[in-house]
Amino acid sequence: MKNFFTFMLVLILGCTSYAQEQTINVADYGIKPGKDVTLEIYQLINSLKGKKDITLFFPKGQYEFYPENAFETYRAVTNHDNSLKKIAFPIFNFYNFTLDGNESTFMFHGKIVPITVESSRNTALKNFTIDWEKSFVNELRVTENNKEDNSFIVDVANEKFGFEVKNNQILFNHYDWQDEIGQNIAFDSKTKSPIWHTKDYYLKPKSSKTAKIVKIDNKTAKFTNYTKVSPPVGTVFATYGQSPGENRFVPAIHLSNSNDNVLNNITVLAAGGMALIAERCENISLDKFVVTSRADRTFSTRADATHFLGCKGTIKVENCLLEHMLDDGINVHGAYVKVEKYMGNNTFLCETSHVQQWGFIFGEKGDEVMIMSRETILPIFKTEIKKVKVLNERRMLITVAEVPATLPEGKLSLENLTWYPDVYMNKNVIRENRARSALITTKGKVVIENNYFSSQMHGILIEGDNNKWYESGGVQDITIRNNIFNTIGYGNGESYPLLASPLFTKDQRIGAKKFHRNIDFSNNIIKSFNGHLVDAFSVKGLKITGNIIELSTDYPTVSTLPAIHLDYCEDVLIEKNQFKNFNFPIKIEVKENATSVKIKRNKGVK
Repeated sequence: MKNFFTFMLVLILGCTSYAQEQTINVADYGIKPGKDVTLEIYQLINSLKGKKDITLFFPKGQYEFYPENAFETYRAVTNHDNSLKKIAFPIFNFYNFTLDGNESTFMFHGKIVPITVESSRNTALKNFTIDWEKSFVNELRVTENNKEDNSFIVDVANEKFGFEVKNNQILFNHYDWQDEIGQNIAFDSKTKSPIWHTKDYYLKPKSSKTAKIVKIDNKTAKFTNYTKVSPPVGTVFATYGQSPGENRFVPAIHLSNSNDNVLNNITVLAAGGMALIAERCENISLDKFVVTSRADRTFSTRADATHFLGCKGTIKVENCLLEHMLDDGINVHGAYVKVEKYMGNNTFLCETSHVQQWGFIFGEKGDEVMIMSRETILPIFKTEIKKVKVLNERRMLITVAEVPATLPEGKLSLENLTWYPDVYMNKNVIRENRARSALITTKGKVVIENNYFSSQMHGILIEGDNNKWYESGGVQDITIRNNIFNTIGYGNGESYPLLASPLFTKDQRIGAKKFHRNIDFSNNIIKSFNGHLVDAFSVKGLKITGNIIELSTDYPTVSTLPAIHLDYCEDVLIEKNQFKNFNFPIKIEVKENATSVKIKRNKGVK
């Protein structure tokens, strides 16, 4: 009988909740396709403040968004440039809010953030496409070249804004600003991937006296002595402004300080930064999240497809397509803050060092933190935050419960141990992008299975960086299985399907313990032109088993690097890997400082 009453109570509460759900058709508020609806959308969202269980529904169509009437507020957006941001959908402080586009296209103009979810819970975004009238990536397609004078002619994708040449510099016109060349990379128009040895074609004047840009007409320009060698006809250059400050203006979707976020059936065709950036969020699910280029363009976003900093709970990424972006497919990590000074009374003066992480919430009262050595990037002492006093975007005072009786000499940092997520990646395709397929640096449990990866640099990078971006998270439990890695490292031929290694500078040194732990790289298929499999440094507990590595002839088929390279690793098993059809030696290189290494029953190894 007790169970019956419990069931009835749950049923009644469920029916009550369902009865309170409200679907709002934006057409009832005069919001219709084909015109600027920015102000009307803001007014409607603002009128819903304080309400729960809301679905904002759009009749199918193309809705236009312009910056002039957009809501504006100052936003510190991690891995982007902090500034006043205009926002089309400011979803702030909502509970059970759903944005259902019903297969609509949201078309943006100028510097405007499409969607920001802040301090909300149970937010669902689904069934829409995000695009911009003009891409944030400037495209130059090579139509003629002359190797003798190192010159080439390009078609400039001017759309309606065009370009100018002033003082021997090309300027790309946008909605209300101009881009210089800035960062750039050359892609192969046939493969839609970065061209082989793409650094040879980096756009940079070779000499102020001989380098020239000449505007031929409104769609054509000639470059002379701007690249190491003249690029092949068909090469497509992506140029996207200087960084920091001029090329990560606006992400497509920003999730911040929010719980239980679901993104389903969303396509992002452009962004002035990342397609999705999430920080200080708990539980994020992506299903059928697509980042790709529009049919008339070569490139999608200026930066990563997806990026997660300082999150917890579970990040689930399934059935997603991430391609043609100008940085990584997915990046999951925590953050270090530098200790500038110990103030006494268990208080540290700390600094967020990279300019594009200023303003990030490192920690709050109750978070568990580790005092770290910046010299060895190894842990020293675990404690808990008692108080945080933010001084400005860059610096803060952090008071902890305890410190060691004697603080060690040398540079220190703090690592937040509370905000690390588990990660599950399944049935995703990440390809044809600049940089890596995935960067995974989290202490949570990670499973990466049944995915397809093909990237210019490393397939999966497991790092840890206490000196530049200060991205933290020595892994503890990561399984990478049943994936396909296709022609990884076609940017320079030196990258690996898996690189597990903290990033060291000349001022840092190896400590007594290993940085990463428990990595299982098993039963993957690698289609490789160079025979590379795994490069590992400072890892304890590494399994490389049952992988099949097949020769691919899509790129030059030779390598001077070992297929497997171990440096300062411990407890390693390399077993039952098969190297097929390689016509050059396949080597396993184990440094003397690597211990407890078992190598057995591998085929095709010299």
